[in-house]
Amino acid sequence: MTELDYLERAEALRGKLYGIALLTLGSEAAAIDAVDEAVYKGYRNYRKVRQPQYFDTWLIRILINVCRDELRRRKRELAVETLPETAGDAYDALPLKEAIRRLPEPLRNVIILRYFTGLTLEETAAALSIPRGTVATRQRKALSLLKLDLMAEEGAS
Repeated sequence: MTELDYLERAEALRGKLYGIALLTLGSEAAAIDAVDEAVYKGYRNYRKVRQPQYFDTWLIRILINVCRDELRRRKRELAVETLPETAGDAYDALPLKEAIRRLPEPLRNVIILRYFTGLTLEETAAALSIPRGTVATRQRKALSLLKLDLMAEEGAS
């Protein structure tokens, strides 16, 4: 893979990466930073890609790790109440997005990759470095939890 190939493929994948980061981190600014960081880390290591057909899942995996690091960093910081950065943050408060954010990280990652980025079971398994059967199991469990969460929220309204 050449540098130009990397840049073209990373740019073509940027929208999907942004969607994953936004759903994972919950803020536009953090999502943009995470995508930039993942693309940079990928650029530093693109020569290590052995099978170019797995480039997308390779770069998505880097992004997931960047997002995971950011979430860990946030947990260590003191919680500070802030005003929303943009009107888009009001959109982020929708019940489904909130329910997805409340899922445990392994389940949340599967849902984001499968339903919001359109990856297949195999691609999701490759991106998360887990077996296909584990992806299917986590998907079923996550959908069940989301259904219960949304039904409980609907009943509370």
